[in-house]
Amino acid sequence: MVKKLEYFIKEIHPIDFLKHNDLDIISLIKKNFPKLKIISKGDRIIADGDDSMLLQLRIRLDTIVILIKENQNLDQKTIEAILKGNRDKLVNFFNGKVILYGVGKKTIKAHTINQIKIVDAFENNDMVFAIGPAGTGKTFTGIALAVKALKEKRVKKIILTRPAVEAGESLGFLPGDMKDKLDPYMQPLYDALKEMIATQKLNDFLKRGTIEIAPLAFMRGRTLDNAFVILDEGQNTTHNQMKMFLTRMGNNAKFMINGDPGQIDLPKKTSSGLNEASNILKNIGGIKMVFLDQSDVIRHQIVKKIISAYKKL
Repeated sequence: MVKKLEYFIKEIHPIDFLKHNDLDIISLIKKNFPKLKIISKGDRIIADGDDSMLLQLRIRLDTIVILIKENQNLDQKTIEAILKGNRDKLVNFFNGKVILYGVGKKTIKAHTINQIKIVDAFENNDMVFAIGPAGTGKTFTGIALAVKALKEKRVKKIILTRPAVEAGESLGFLPGDMKDKLDPYMQPLYDALKEMIATQKLNDFLKRGTIEIAPLAFMRGRTLDNAFVILDEGQNTTHNQMKMFLTRMGNNAKFMINGDPGQIDLPKKTSSGLNEASNILKNIGGIKMVFLDQSDVIRHQIVKKIISAYKKL
């Protein structure tokens, strides 16, 4: 299916991108994406072709923009390496970006280019979508940004939520009350927090409601002011759930929506609210879409190979 990408060069001057170091970057893009039809118009790059290739092009363009923004002096070989997705070539440019210092003064960083894009996206936007496969650090990066905002008193509370999709398992057969049933779904969020906030203080925050971890259904009817709010596993929201969540946004709030379109656990014929929202909201000011891919996987190296293998099915 042929689709279109309309990419706006926003964070740097278009001339700095299109003629960086007197290089014809559009020609380099066309050379490395020969199956796409690509043209440039002012501050826009327009491409037509296969949807998966358009996504890869968008990720590569974002990477070039952020490197130029960081005053990197890119040569032709480096730009072509970026366009080919050669992550190893980029190690020379970044050693990660420190977000905050966690428990035991552990340095919490955005380690990859696309994780750094998430950090930078919140500088000029109040709502950020982080979309990509498992293991790319979406949730961890978001929670680090939320904890940083809380420590700096830029928000008064952190709210972490996710849909309680059963994914083939029945909540009714799990032991305990509703909290006990839901806690396993929230465990990845607790795990991330424990690396950034000392146990006693974390427990105090949870008890006082300064940090709230709750299923998505608990957000209904609320207005979330002065909060950093993260929706995890957004691919498992329906149209109504996603719309409900996005419209909870109050004053002085930061919203982050994470999801992996490749791991949708919704019933068949039910559309993902994440897929819909990322399409209809992509050109709205104050909202930024950041796409990650297998080059951002920071788990065991074999995870990258697993993701690649499943993409071939």
